[in-house]
Amino acid sequence: MARVINHLVIMAGGVGSRFWPMSTTERPKQFIDVLGVGRSLLQLTLDRFKGICAPENVWIVTNQKYFELVKEQLPEVPVGNILCEPCRRNTAPCIAYVSWRIKSQDPKANIVVTPSDHIVADDGEFRRVVKSCLKFTSETDAIVTLGMKPNRPETGYGYIQADLSTSSPRNKEIYRVDSFREKPDLDTAKMYIQQNNYFWNAGIFIWSVSTIVNAFRVYQPALSKVFEGLMDVYGTDQEQAMIDKLYPECENISVDYAIMEKAEEIFVCPADFGWSDLGTWGSLLAQTKRDLYGNSCIGPNITMFDSHNCIVHTTGERKVVVQGLDDYIVAEKDGMLLICKLSEEQRIKQFSGE
Repeated sequence: MARVINHLVIMAGGVGSRFWPMSTTERPKQFIDVLGVGRSLLQLTLDRFKGICAPENVWIVTNQKYFELVKEQLPEVPVGNILCEPCRRNTAPCIAYVSWRIKSQDPKANIVVTPSDHIVADDGEFRRVVKSCLKFTSETDAIVTLGMKPNRPETGYGYIQADLSTSSPRNKEIYRVDSFREKPDLDTAKMYIQQNNYFWNAGIFIWSVSTIVNAFRVYQPALSKVFEGLMDVYGTDQEQAMIDKLYPECENISVDYAIMEKAEEIFVCPADFGWSDLGTWGSLLAQTKRDLYGNSCIGPNITMFDSHNCIVHTTGERKVVVQGLDDYIVAEKDGMLLICKLSEEQRIKQFSGE
Protein backbone atom coordinates (compact mmCIF):
# COMPACT_ATOMS: atom_id res chain seq x y z
CA MET A 1 0.00 0.00 0.00
CA ALA A 2 1.36 3.43 -0.95
CA ARG A 3 2.38 5.67 1.93
CA VAL A 4 -0.04 8.55 2.55
CA ILE A 5 1.72 11.90 2.24
CA ASN A 6 0.69 14.88 4.35
CA HIS A 7 0.17 18.21 2.57
CA LEU A 8 -0.20 21.59 4.25
CA VAL A 9 -2.39 24.37 2.85
CA ILE A 10 -1.89 27.88 4.25
CA MET A 11 -4.59 30.40 3.31
CA ALA A 12 -2.75 33.73 3.06
CA GLY A 13 -4.96 35.91 0.89
CA GLY A 14 -6.52 38.10 3.58
CA VAL A 15 -6.21 41.89 3.37
CA GLY A 16 -6.37 42.46 7.15
CA SER A 17 -5.16 45.93 8.06
CA ARG A 18 -6.48 45.86 11.62
CA PHE A 19 -2.96 46.29 12.97
CA TRP A 20 -2.47 49.65 11.27
CA PRO A 21 0.03 51.27 11.06
CA MET A 22 2.01 48.03 11.25
CA SER A 23 -0.15 46.26 8.68
CA THR A 24 -1.73 47.83 5.58
CA THR A 25 -3.68 46.54 2.60
CA GLU A 26 -0.33 46.41 0.75
CA ARG A 27 1.27 44.34 3.54
CA PRO A 28 -1.46 42.63 5.59
CA LYS A 29 -0.94 41.24 9.08
CA GLN A 30 0.10 37.72 7.96
CA PHE A 31 3.28 39.24 6.49
CA ILE A 32 4.12 41.30 9.61
CA ASP A 33 6.28 40.46 12.62
CA VAL A 34 3.38 41.18 14.97
CA LEU A 35 5.01 39.54 18.00
CA GLY A 36 8.42 41.20 17.58
CA VAL A 37 10.19 37.82 17.31
CA GLY A 38 11.83 38.31 13.90
CA ARG A 39 9.29 36.10 12.06
CA SER A 40 6.03 37.08 10.41
CA LEU A 41 2.75 35.34 11.30
CA LEU A 42 2.98 33.48 7.95
CA GLN A 43 6.51 32.28 8.75
CA LEU A 44 5.47 31.22 12.26
CA THR A 45 2.56 29.27 10.75
CA LEU A 46 4.93 27.27 8.55
CA ASP A 47 7.37 26.80 11.47
CA ARG A 48 4.61 25.09 13.48
CA PHE A 49 4.30 22.31 10.89
CA LYS A 50 7.98 21.26 10.89
CA GLY A 51 8.10 17.48 11.07
CA ILE A 52 4.50 17.16 9.81
CA CYS A 53 4.77 18.32 6.19
CA ALA A 54 7.87 18.58 3.98
CA PRO A 55 8.35 21.98 2.26
CA GLU A 56 7.69 20.47 -1.18
CA ASN A 57 4.18 19.50 0.08
CA VAL A 58 3.32 22.97 1.40
CA TRP A 59 0.81 25.03 -0.60
CA ILE A 60 0.12 28.72 -0.14
CA VAL A 61 -3.07 30.25 -1.55
CA THR A 62 -2.79 34.02 -1.71
CA ASN A 63 -3.83 37.08 -3.67
CA GLN A 64 -1.81 37.79 -6.82
CA LYS A 65 -0.52 41.04 -5.34
CA TYR A 66 1.10 39.18 -2.41
CA PHE A 67 2.91 36.59 -4.55
CA GLU A 68 6.32 38.28 -4.19
CA LEU A 69 5.85 38.69 -0.42
CA VAL A 70 5.11 34.97 -0.03
CA LYS A 71 8.10 34.03 -2.19
CA GLU A 72 10.40 36.30 -0.18
CA GLN A 73 9.16 35.11 3.25
CA LEU A 74 8.91 31.37 2.45
CA PRO A 75 11.86 30.61 0.17
CA GLU A 76 11.70 26.91 1.10
CA VAL A 77 8.25 26.50 -0.52
CA PRO A 78 8.42 25.71 -4.27
CA VAL A 79 7.29 28.68 -6.36
CA GLY A 80 4.86 26.39 -8.22
CA ASN A 81 3.11 25.71 -4.89
CA ILE A 82 2.14 29.38 -4.45
CA LEU A 83 -1.34 29.57 -5.93
CA CYS A 84 -2.68 33.02 -6.80
CA GLU A 85 -6.31 34.05 -6.57
CA PRO A 86 -7.21 36.83 -9.03
CA CYS A 87 -9.88 38.10 -6.60
CA ARG A 88 -11.22 37.29 -3.14
CA ARG A 89 -13.94 34.67 -3.05
CA ASN A 90 -13.87 33.50 0.60
CA THR A 91 -12.59 30.11 1.80
CA ALA A 92 -14.68 27.60 -0.20
CA PRO A 93 -13.32 28.43 -3.70
CA CYS A 94 -9.83 28.79 -2.21
CA ILE A 95 -10.00 25.32 -0.65
CA ALA A 96 -11.66 23.77 -3.71
CA TYR A 97 -8.91 25.14 -6.00
CA VAL A 98 -6.00 23.90 -3.91
CA SER A 99 -7.70 20.53 -3.25
CA TRP A 100 -8.07 19.69 -6.96
CA ARG A 101 -4.56 21.06 -7.58
CA ILE A 102 -3.13 18.67 -4.98
CA LYS A 103 -5.30 15.80 -6.28
CA SER A 104 -3.84 16.29 -9.75
CA GLN A 105 -0.41 15.27 -8.46
CA ASP A 106 -1.20 13.17 -5.37
CA PRO A 107 -4.69 11.55 -5.39
CA LYS A 108 -4.03 9.88 -2.02
CA ALA A 109 -2.92 13.07 -0.23
CA ASN A 110 -3.86 13.85 3.35
CA ILE A 111 -4.36 17.58 3.93
CA VAL A 112 -4.35 20.07 6.79
CA VAL A 113 -5.70 23.56 6.01
CA THR A 114 -4.84 26.52 8.23
CA PRO A 115 -5.17 30.31 8.20
CA SER A 116 -1.87 32.23 8.00
CA ASP A 117 -2.46 34.85 10.69
CA HIS A 118 -3.13 32.94 13.91
CA ILE A 119 -0.77 32.25 16.81
CA VAL A 120 -0.19 29.21 18.99
CA ALA A 121 1.56 29.26 22.37
CA ASP A 122 2.37 25.52 22.66
CA ASP A 123 3.84 24.30 19.36
CA GLY A 124 4.57 20.82 20.76
CA GLU A 125 0.95 20.16 21.75
CA PHE A 126 -0.22 21.66 18.43
CA ARG A 127 1.94 19.20 16.48
CA ARG A 128 0.77 16.25 18.59
CA VAL A 129 -2.91 17.10 17.96
CA VAL A 130 -2.44 17.68 14.21
CA LYS A 131 -0.49 14.41 13.75
CA SER A 132 -3.19 12.50 15.64
CA CYS A 133 -5.93 14.00 13.42
CA LEU A 134 -3.97 13.35 10.21
CA LYS A 135 -3.66 9.68 11.17
CA PHE A 136 -7.43 9.59 11.72
CA THR A 137 -8.28 11.17 8.34
CA SER A 138 -5.82 8.89 6.52
CA GLU A 139 -7.82 5.88 7.77
CA THR A 140 -11.38 7.24 7.43
CA ASP A 141 -13.63 9.40 5.23
CA ALA A 142 -13.95 11.94 8.04
CA ILE A 143 -13.67 15.71 7.95
CA VAL A 144 -12.03 16.97 11.15
CA THR A 145 -11.94 20.50 12.51
CA LEU A 146 -9.98 21.62 15.57
CA GLY A 147 -12.05 23.07 18.40
CA MET A 148 -10.32 25.38 20.85
CA LYS A 149 -11.27 25.02 24.51
CA PRO A 150 -12.69 28.46 25.41
CA ASN A 151 -11.38 30.33 28.46
CA ARG A 152 -13.74 33.31 28.25
CA PRO A 153 -17.15 34.19 26.75
CA GLU A 154 -15.77 35.39 23.41
CA THR A 155 -18.21 37.03 20.97
CA GLY A 156 -15.65 37.34 18.15
CA TYR A 157 -15.42 33.62 17.30
CA GLY A 158 -17.81 31.07 15.88
CA TYR A 159 -18.44 27.98 18.04
CA ILE A 160 -18.61 24.23 17.47
CA GLN A 161 -21.09 22.21 19.51
CA ALA A 162 -19.69 18.71 20.03
CA ASP A 163 -21.38 15.46 21.04
CA LEU A 164 -19.08 14.45 23.90
CA SER A 165 -21.16 11.40 24.88
CA THR A 166 -18.98 9.03 22.84
CA SER A 167 -15.65 9.52 21.14
CA SER A 168 -14.61 7.86 17.89
CA PRO A 169 -13.51 4.24 18.39
CA ARG A 170 -10.38 5.01 16.32
CA ASN A 171 -9.35 8.09 18.30
CA LYS A 172 -10.50 8.86 21.85
CA GLU A 173 -9.86 12.62 21.37
CA ILE A 174 -12.20 13.00 18.39
CA TYR A 175 -15.98 13.51 18.64
CA ARG A 176 -18.90 14.09 16.29
CA VAL A 177 -20.01 17.66 15.64
CA ASP A 178 -23.62 18.40 16.62
CA SER A 179 -23.71 21.88 15.07
CA PHE A 180 -21.76 24.97 14.08
CA ARG A 181 -22.85 28.22 15.73
CA GLU A 182 -22.38 31.77 14.47
CA LYS A 183 -20.54 34.40 16.53
CA PRO A 184 -22.84 34.79 19.57
CA ASP A 185 -23.92 37.77 21.63
CA LEU A 186 -22.41 38.01 25.13
CA ASP A 187 -25.27 36.24 26.96
CA THR A 188 -25.17 33.33 24.51
CA ALA A 189 -21.35 33.14 24.78
CA LYS A 190 -21.67 32.97 28.59
CA MET A 191 -24.16 30.11 28.22
CA TYR A 192 -21.73 28.26 25.92
CA ILE A 193 -18.92 28.65 28.46
CA GLN A 194 -21.04 27.12 31.23
CA GLN A 195 -21.41 23.96 29.16
CA ASN A 196 -18.36 21.85 28.39
CA ASN A 197 -19.23 20.87 24.82
CA TYR A 198 -18.80 24.23 23.02
CA PHE A 199 -15.47 25.06 21.39
CA TRP A 200 -14.09 27.99 19.40
CA ASN A 201 -13.95 27.34 15.66
CA ALA A 202 -10.30 27.94 14.73
CA GLY A 203 -10.78 27.40 10.99
CA ILE A 204 -8.20 24.58 10.93
CA PHE A 205 -9.42 21.60 8.88
CA ILE A 206 -7.99 18.12 8.31
CA TRP A 207 -9.15 15.64 5.64
CA SER A 208 -7.99 13.41 2.84
CA VAL A 209 -8.05 14.94 -0.65
CA SER A 210 -10.61 12.35 -1.82
CA THR A 211 -12.92 13.18 1.11
CA ILE A 212 -12.94 16.95 0.52
CA VAL A 213 -13.23 16.64 -3.27
CA ASN A 214 -16.20 14.27 -2.85
CA ALA A 215 -17.80 16.68 -0.37
CA PHE A 216 -17.56 19.51 -2.92
CA ARG A 217 -19.06 17.24 -5.60
CA VAL A 218 -22.06 16.47 -3.37
CA TYR A 219 -22.69 19.82 -1.67
CA GLN A 220 -21.22 22.38 -4.11
CA PRO A 221 -21.59 20.90 -7.61
CA ALA A 222 -21.08 24.26 -9.36
CA LEU A 223 -17.73 24.86 -7.64
CA SER A 224 -16.78 21.23 -8.16
CA LYS A 225 -17.44 21.50 -11.89
CA VAL A 226 -15.12 24.53 -12.24
CA PHE A 227 -12.08 22.93 -10.60
CA GLU A 228 -12.69 19.37 -11.80
CA GLY A 229 -12.75 20.79 -15.33
CA LEU A 230 -9.20 22.10 -14.94
CA MET A 231 -7.54 18.76 -14.17
CA ASP A 232 -5.70 18.79 -17.51
CA VAL A 233 -4.22 22.27 -16.98
CA TYR A 234 -2.99 22.07 -13.37
CA GLY A 235 0.77 22.44 -13.25
CA THR A 236 0.94 23.74 -16.84
CA ASP A 237 1.51 27.21 -18.29
CA GLN A 238 -2.24 27.60 -18.85
CA GLU A 239 -3.22 27.17 -15.19
CA GLN A 240 -3.04 30.81 -14.08
CA ALA A 241 -4.86 32.12 -17.14
CA MET A 242 -7.70 29.65 -16.63
CA ILE A 243 -7.93 30.44 -12.92
CA ASP A 244 -7.96 34.18 -13.72
CA LYS A 245 -10.84 33.57 -16.12
CA LEU A 246 -12.98 31.20 -14.03
CA TYR A 247 -12.29 32.17 -10.41
CA PRO A 248 -14.32 35.43 -10.49
CA GLU A 249 -17.38 33.38 -11.50
CA CYS A 250 -17.18 31.27 -8.32
CA GLU A 251 -19.68 31.90 -5.54
CA ASN A 252 -18.33 34.00 -2.66
CA ILE A 253 -18.91 31.51 0.17
CA SER A 254 -17.08 30.19 3.23
CA VAL A 255 -16.19 26.52 3.56
CA ASP A 256 -18.25 26.48 6.79
CA TYR A 257 -21.45 27.31 4.88
CA ALA A 258 -20.49 25.41 1.74
CA ILE A 259 -19.41 22.10 3.29
CA MET A 260 -19.08 21.91 7.08
CA GLU A 261 -22.71 22.69 7.93
CA LYS A 262 -24.01 20.23 5.33
CA ALA A 263 -21.71 17.19 5.39
CA GLU A 264 -22.42 14.06 7.43
CA GLU A 265 -19.06 12.78 8.63
CA ILE A 266 -17.92 15.89 10.52
CA PHE A 267 -15.78 15.54 13.63
CA VAL A 268 -14.09 17.89 16.08
CA CYS A 269 -10.90 17.40 18.05
CA PRO A 270 -11.06 19.61 21.17
CA ALA A 271 -7.60 21.05 21.81
CA ASP A 272 -5.82 23.44 24.11
CA PHE A 273 -2.54 24.84 22.81
CA GLY A 274 -2.88 28.56 23.48
CA TRP A 275 -4.58 29.59 20.24
CA SER A 276 -5.58 33.09 19.15
CA ASP A 277 -6.62 34.47 15.78
CA LEU A 278 -5.03 37.85 16.66
CA GLY A 279 -7.92 39.77 15.21
CA THR A 280 -7.37 42.91 17.27
CA TRP A 281 -4.76 44.89 19.20
CA GLY A 282 -6.65 43.81 22.32
CA SER A 283 -6.15 40.13 21.46
CA LEU A 284 -2.43 40.79 20.89
CA LEU A 285 -2.24 42.41 24.35
CA ALA A 286 -3.94 39.34 25.84
CA GLN A 287 -1.52 36.92 24.12
CA THR A 288 1.80 38.66 24.85
CA LYS A 289 3.91 38.94 27.96
CA ARG A 290 2.90 41.83 30.20
CA ASP A 291 4.62 43.70 33.02
CA LEU A 292 3.27 44.09 36.57
CA TYR A 293 0.99 46.90 35.37
CA GLY A 294 -0.52 44.94 32.47
CA ASN A 295 1.52 46.65 29.75
CA SER A 296 2.83 44.72 26.74
CA CYS A 297 5.91 46.29 25.14
CA ILE A 298 7.13 45.05 21.74
CA GLY A 299 10.22 46.95 20.69
CA PRO A 300 13.91 47.31 21.58
CA ASN A 301 13.80 50.16 24.12
CA ILE A 302 10.44 51.06 25.66
CA THR A 303 10.01 52.66 29.08
CA MET A 304 6.61 52.96 30.75
CA PHE A 305 5.68 55.34 33.59
CA ASP A 306 2.31 55.54 35.40
CA SER A 307 0.70 53.51 32.58
CA HIS A 308 -1.52 50.45 32.77
CA ASN A 309 -2.90 47.83 30.35
CA CYS A 310 -1.32 49.41 27.27
CA ILE A 311 0.12 47.73 24.20
CA VAL A 312 3.14 49.51 22.72
CA HIS A 313 4.53 48.20 19.39
CA THR A 314 7.51 50.30 18.23
CA THR A 315 10.06 47.89 16.78
CA GLY A 316 11.63 50.55 14.52
CA GLU A 317 12.25 53.21 17.17
CA ARG A 318 15.49 53.64 19.14
CA LYS A 319 13.81 54.82 22.35
CA VAL A 320 10.17 55.23 23.35
CA VAL A 321 8.87 56.69 26.63
CA VAL A 322 5.17 56.51 27.53
CA GLN A 323 3.73 58.24 30.60
CA GLY A 324 0.23 58.44 32.03
CA LEU A 325 -1.73 56.23 29.61
CA ASP A 326 -4.27 53.58 30.65
CA ASP A 327 -5.80 51.08 28.17
CA TYR A 328 -4.13 52.55 25.07
CA ILE A 329 -2.51 51.33 21.85
CA VAL A 330 0.75 53.04 20.84
CA ALA A 331 2.15 51.78 17.52
CA GLU A 332 4.65 53.13 15.00
CA LYS A 333 5.67 51.96 11.55
CA ASP A 334 7.36 53.73 8.62
CA GLY A 335 6.77 57.22 9.96
CA MET A 336 3.11 56.55 10.87
CA LEU A 337 2.15 56.78 14.55
CA LEU A 338 -1.03 55.51 16.19
CA ILE A 339 -2.14 56.50 19.70
CA CYS A 340 -5.63 55.17 20.32
CA LYS A 341 -7.82 53.95 23.19
CA LEU A 342 -8.12 50.16 23.13
CA SER A 343 -11.89 50.57 23.44
CA GLU A 344 -11.94 52.58 20.19
CA GLU A 345 -9.75 50.31 18.07
CA GLN A 346 -12.65 49.27 15.82
CA ARG A 347 -12.44 52.83 14.43
CA ILE A 348 -8.75 52.57 13.42
CA LYS A 349 -9.70 51.84 9.80
CA GLN A 350 -11.78 55.01 9.76
CA PHE A 351 -8.94 57.04 11.35
CA SER A 352 -6.23 55.68 9.06
CA GLY A 353 -8.02 55.95 5.72
CA GLU A 354 -6.93 52.36 4.94
